[in-house]
Amino acid sequence: MTGAVCPGSFDPVTKGHLDVITRAAAQFDEVIVTVMINKSKRGLFSVDERIAMIGEATAHLENVRISSWHGLLVDYAKQEGYTAIVKGLRGANDFDYELQMAQMNQKLSGVDTLFIPANPRWSFLSSSLVKEVATFGGDVEDMVPDCVYSRLLTRIAERKAE
Repeated sequence: MTGAVCPGSFDPVTKGHLDVITRAAAQFDEVIVTVMINKSKRGLFSVDERIAMIGEATAHLENVRISSWHGLLVDYAKQEGYTAIVKGLRGANDFDYELQMAQMNQKLSGVDTLFIPANPRWSFLSSSLVKEVATFGGDVEDMVPDCVYSRLLTRIAERKAE
């Protein structure tokens, strides 16, 4: 069985993420979408909320499962018995950073990183940009899965009320 880990913060998951996940799922028997936990950052959504949204957005992909991890991603990949990490690349800035990470991960554990170039339709998109635009009232409905959109607007309204 071939498999790969597809990591990210997914705060929130976007249609760009879904494109990469869908394309990875077409290449592997199993893809584990892994919400990476960064305890020093306060996310807009909790890890459990992100897992739930990704689960809803990928429900049609039978070979995708969702998990979370705190620590070195290669340790998680090895624990799952997989030797591949899948990352989406939006542009040169992503490549510069991700290449260093890929080389370090390979050196640490022998786990390889496979890059999937972003679909040009979504190459500008990031979770941070979606949150920023939505916070200022911009329309991001077509940039996130349906299961995310109303939750995003509700959470932003809650944060503004704090």
